[in-house]
Amino acid sequence: MVSTNDLKNGMVLDLDGQLWTVLWFQHHKPGKGNTVVRSKLKNVLSGKIVDKTFNSDTKVDTATVDRRDMQYLYHDGAGFVFMDLSTYEQLSIPDAVVGDAKNYLLEEQTATVAIHEGNPLYIDLPASVELEITYTEPGLQGDRSTGGTKPATLETGLQVQVPLFVTNGEKVKVDTRTGEYLGRVGS
Repeated sequence: MVSTNDLKNGMVLDLDGQLWTVLWFQHHKPGKGNTVVRSKLKNVLSGKIVDKTFNSDTKVDTATVDRRDMQYLYHDGAGFVFMDLSTYEQLSIPDAVVGDAKNYLLEEQTATVAIHEGNPLYIDLPASVELEITYTEPGLQGDRSTGGTKPATLETGLQVQVPLFVTNGEKVKVDTRTGEYLGRVGS
């Protein structure tokens, strides 16, 4: 149990049997009445975001979420197998939990896995990853660094829009939150 006055960004709350992450909070003192705490919460499992207002000094349950650095090993058909870097214990995480993170995972890549009561909740990736382009159409004569874009398929199967001058075999940096091309990686 924690008081709503002690909320912090990233804290995980257990409200009515569901886990919610605090994205944002603000203490508010209206002209009349008691102080309240406005918050923006994200459901850990569904990703739904809601606004919730608590009375000041209300007690709420917190959930213990263990965040571990784990290394992605392989996909076994039923899920993604990760290894805990401190205990070398392997954990299979279902495809539904991994979600869109699969588009950015390469074997032997490190990611943070959040676990609650032995169940994996979600995977946190770095803000950007470097991936190799496996296929893209060749650029046309006169293509410049500014201008149009073309689709490119990356080594994970993800398709992103890249500038016309980018070619097959190049490594590019991709934002894991938006899936956008950020730039080429120098060799």
